[in-house]
Amino acid sequence: MKDLSIFSRWIERWSLTPDGEPFQTPYTGNWLIPVRRAGAPAILKLATSDHERAGAALMAWLDGDGAARVLALEDEALLLERLPGTRSLVAMARDGADDEVMRILCAVGDRLHAPRAAPPPASLMPLRSWFRALAPAAAIHGGVLSAALAVAEELLDDPRDVCLLHGDLHHQNVVDGGERGWLIIDPKGLLGERAYEYATTICNPDEEMALRPGRLARQAEVIAKAARLDRERLLRWTLAHAGVSAAWCMADGFDPAPALRVAELAQSLTASA
Repeated sequence: MKDLSIFSRWIERWSLTPDGEPFQTPYTGNWLIPVRRAGAPAILKLATSDHERAGAALMAWLDGDGAARVLALEDEALLLERLPGTRSLVAMARDGADDEVMRILCAVGDRLHAPRAAPPPASLMPLRSWFRALAPAAAIHGGVLSAALAVAEELLDDPRDVCLLHGDLHHQNVVDGGERGWLIIDPKGLLGERAYEYATTICNPDEEMALRPGRLARQAEVIAKAARLDRERLLRWTLAHAGVSAAWCMADGFDPAPALRVAELAQSLTASA
């Protein structure tokens, strides 16, 4: 088994038993390890950024309502239940159920966005702050990034239906909770326009599907109907989101080409809408 030293403080503090190999997420850099506590399966996650901590605070606030349950939370460490279900939205989408999966994700979004009695966590990041990487990237590279920036600024200046947002609502962040249905994991914890939520959804589950001819236009229709959104506005948010995603890739050393291509597709659809 690999070195567990980065987890040792929390394994001891919460009386955990390692139950698998540790691993690191490719984009966020978070460290995770499957564990058991009193025999029950769980996952221990160590956050590496403020927005990952904000996401953990949102998970704790949700208290299992449409989300995996938080078993413990302190500093950068999050102990989360490991869910029993075996279904995968990624596998379903690749096996021909793309439309059905999008409707499931919209239903999950509806549950998350529904008003609650308690005020949301103060740690939620305003959507405008989420987009701060786009302007400098557009200034350097221009092209579709400049178009994405112009659209993002227009949308951010005129927000509609503002609510708490997962911020990364896609196929791998909605998991099978068995009898409890589909549940979210790994939110970013944002506050902004509801339509933005599905700009991430439509760009997933992978590059191949996102760039499949005709797919973006079709799923814009499916999502707009299922989530009761204006299709044109959803496509504009998709252009903006793909632009900032490309900016993040550039800043972090990842290939921005897939995100740029999605941005170009969304731009062409908004221009012809």
